[in-house]
Amino acid sequence: MAMSEETVTIRIPKGLYRRIEERIAGTVFSSVEEYIIHKLENEFPEEPIYSEEEERIIRERLRRLGYIE
Repeated sequence: MAMSEETVTIRIPKGLYRRIEERIAGTVFSSVEEYIIHKLENEFPEEPIYSEEEERIIRERLRRLGYIE
């Protein structure tokens, strides 16, 4: 997550927080927050934004493959 992004606070049960702390101990995650952000970003990836030219190319490829008419 970029540091310039606006954030909000989300509350989770302490027991769950502690279980996550235990699970991430010794991993690449430096905090529960970092772990949760990673999980949520994987669950809800950003949709790519294509230019008109890219969309035209994609449509043409799909047409050639027979997926669209």
